[in-house]
Amino acid sequence: MNRRDFIKHSTAAVAGTSVLLTACRKESGVRSQESAESNPSQMTLRINPNTGDRVSLLGFGMMRLPTTETGTARENGDAPIDQEAVNEMVDYALAHGVNYFDTSPVYCQGHSEEATGIALSRHPRNSYFIATKLSNFSPGAWPRKESQAMLRRSLEYLRTDYIDYLLLHSIGGSSKGMDALQTFNARYMENGILDWLVEQKEKGVIRNLGFSYHGDIRIFDMLLQWHDEGKYHWDFVQIQLNYLDWNYAKRNNPRNTNASYLYNELAKRGIPGVIMEPLLGGRLAKQPTHILKEMKRADINATPAEWALRYAGTPEKIMTVLSGMTYMEHLKENCRTFSPLRPISTEENTMLMHLADEICNLNAIPCTACNYCMPCPYGLNIPAIFSHYNNMLTEENVPARRWLNGYDRAVPKLRQADHCIGCDHCIPHCPQRINIPEEMQKIDNLVEQLKQS
Repeated sequence: MNRRDFIKHSTAAVAGTSVLLTACRKESGVRSQESAESNPSQMTLRINPNTGDRVSLLGFGMMRLPTTETGTARENGDAPIDQEAVNEMVDYALAHGVNYFDTSPVYCQGHSEEATGIALSRHPRNSYFIATKLSNFSPGAWPRKESQAMLRRSLEYLRTDYIDYLLLHSIGGSSKGMDALQTFNARYMENGILDWLVEQKEKGVIRNLGFSYHGDIRIFDMLLQWHDEGKYHWDFVQIQLNYLDWNYAKRNNPRNTNASYLYNELAKRGIPGVIMEPLLGGRLAKQPTHILKEMKRADINATPAEWALRYAGTPEKIMTVLSGMTYMEHLKENCRTFSPLRPISTEENTMLMHLADEICNLNAIPCTACNYCMPCPYGLNIPAIFSHYNNMLTEENVPARRWLNGYDRAVPKLRQADHCIGCDHCIPHCPQRINIPEEMQKIDNLVEQLKQS
């Protein structure tokens, strides 16, 4: 069946309008031939107005580190991190102008901070910026002593006595039986942890205090109101921004917030933005043939990943764009993209907004493979199921047998969508606010239809 029939079987397509990215600037000139290696002196830097830090526009996200076996440490928790490979990539990044490294106590099954600390501590401390998070998601981490211990462990694992950029991790999410506000208050207010973090900043243990946002927009607005009132000062904020989410985050999921709103709210306050998911967990790096052709007409040499990264880095109030890089070739390509950045022109922005409409009409599941929903109590491989479904949306023609055989290869039968019982255990953990059981039912129905055909 062709892509249109595949979509028809699975869900209805939708339509909408697009708006130009206000921060885009028109550029003239033709790109010169790219060299195999990027020049570290050409890495685009952005200035943090709070500290004067000269931060590389490309930030290294340490959430998909390589392992000694197949897959990444985010996907394969049993496989040890390949520390030698991590060291090599960190060395290359620093040598080519990257100086911002973002990690968390929960990344890579809890091993990211330690691996990051080992790799970075081999270099002068003033040659890089460390960003990590207070990832006190579970109720067991909410008590004051437990949250304090989490930050102290971060310092120990990262082999440093201060954190350059500390974030309240993923504010706006909810916990089972609690709404977003109740969850935020339990994590940061009732235990006094936010005030304690402010004290740590005054002591120099934290140099910049901010938060990363996913979820209920009322929490985002509340924290910015506190900033306006002088109750708490946010030195930076991490948001999800890419050319699809700029106007279509809400269309993909009504509970999400368009990146245009998030960015503009930060920009008008002068709060530097840190960008996560510029490639939407890799979704924007792989495009259907008809979309790829339009990209190639605009720039024969540019990859889909390059278009997405350039878009995320174009707004002037963005301090750094995080990319979770597993392989050296991805690191090298991304360094070239930002050395220096070629801002998206008005004409290019028009094209990308048109392509965003095309991509949105595919109606893919907005999963970024963050793995926060895992492990599933009933053994489902949720990210792998969604990834296979989304990948097949990008194919021009998909024979039913090929789709089913590929599904069996990508996801073991006992971990497929038909084993979902709708327990809803995963829903509170999803930053994209996907109704996972509902999507599993849709995919299971599609599988049954394909088997019949």
